[in-house]
Amino acid sequence: MVTKRMTASGFSDQVLGLVKSLRAEAPDCVASGVVDMATGMLLAHETVENHPPEVLDLLAGATLDLFQGRTVVMIEDVFKERRGTPGDHHFFQEILVNSENLTHLFVRLTEQQDVVAVVVCRRSVNTGMLFAQVRRVVKEYSL
Repeated sequence: MVTKRMTASGFSDQVLGLVKSLRAEAPDCVASGVVDMATGMLLAHETVENHPPEVLDLLAGATLDLFQGRTVVMIEDVFKERRGTPGDHHFFQEILVNSENLTHLFVRLTEQQDVVAVVVCRRSVNTGMLFAQVRRVVKEYSL
């Protein structure tokens, strides 16, 4: 298990470790990354191919829209009001997106709700194994 560190460099090291572990341990993985929802920035990524920087920037923005877009926030606010849930709790924790050739899994970190791990795999991936491995790695790092 990776220990928590409070320094900025410790956080950066943990993010890099998380990205590398996701890339190595998620089945059929072709790319992994970590997005900071507070800034909308891609903190780190690792991929089997080179991608233009603007595509990587768009990934961060798309992740932000998926989890905290205007309509999503409105839905969460309605649930919070109806359930009497106070604070900044988010209901959307994991999102799976299948594109023509790839499967994209977005997982919000438990302790850092503004941080999302992103894993991109070949479409042939066993999604059950993908969820199991990604959840295990994310829990191990618990940033």
